[in-house]
Amino acid sequence: MRMFGTTLAIAALGATPALAASGPFISLKNTNFIVLLAFLLFVAVLFYFKVPAMLAGMLDKRAEGIKSELDEARALREEAQSLLASYERKQKDVQEQADRIVAQAKAEASAAAEVAKAELKKSIARRLQAAEEQIASAEASAVRQVRDTAVGVAVAAARDVIAGQMTATDGNKLIDEAIAEVDAKLH
Repeated sequence: MRMFGTTLAIAALGATPALAASGPFISLKNTNFIVLLAFLLFVAVLFYFKVPAMLAGMLDKRAEGIKSELDEARALREEAQSLLASYERKQKDVQEQADRIVAQAKAEASAAAEVAKAELKKSIARRLQAAEEQIASAEASAVRQVRDTAVGVAVAAARDVIAGQMTATDGNKLIDEAIAEVDAKLH
């Protein structure tokens, strides 16, 4: 086990750059030189196949795509803001119209109430006048009935008094005078 640990330590020391570059730099035994050659070969292959240009083109396309998406998003945002402003204006207009309708309805209701009050006053006045006319008519009728009854009673009383005091010759004389008076008034 100890031997395995020592072998690992020697292998680790051999991989260090100080030991790898102990010989001349331009030599196939120098790992730093081999790594440099591999790197340069890799970069040359990348340039040969135009990978940087392709990467730049892909990045440009991606940048253009992002720019177009940002422009589209900006346009959509502006459109949304204009729609929002439009809806807010419409809401304000609708609210103003609703306020006007409510105010107009209140004014119409007030006017209708005033008209109804005036018509109610007129109706009450007509009914009071009709009631007063009925009362006056009933009063006149009652006075007429009382007068008629009084006249009838007076006539009956006068008849009884005259019948008790009058003789046949006085009655004939009265009848003749009444006929003459009627005859004078008719002609």
